[in-house]
Amino acid sequence: MTVEVEANAGALLKLLGEPLRWEIVRRLAVEDLCTCHLSGDLDAGQPLISHHLRILREAGVVRSERVGAFTYYLLEREVVAQLADVLGELAATSAEGHRRPCS
Repeated sequence: MTVEVEANAGALLKLLGEPLRWEIVRRLAVEDLCTCHLSGDLDAGQPLISHHLRILREAGVVRSERVGAFTYYLLEREVVAQLADVLGELAATSAEGHRRPCS
């Protein structure tokens, strides 16, 4: 899945601004996990974890992979890297102290 990160940066930031989704992404940055891992580690019910994983998957931030009877979730690292690039460009182009005159 190709995600247009620059065009959807605001939506991705809003999506990642939800604390449980952010924590899921942080944990998936370290290792691929299944719902049961996330549910236990985050002390949240499996239906709630599945709900957030579906949202992250539909946004292209994570993908799923079947391993035997289990479904593991993997972070789409390129999407996160592209979002970081967009934010870095924003910081680099910001003009501190520049003000448009009022008329």
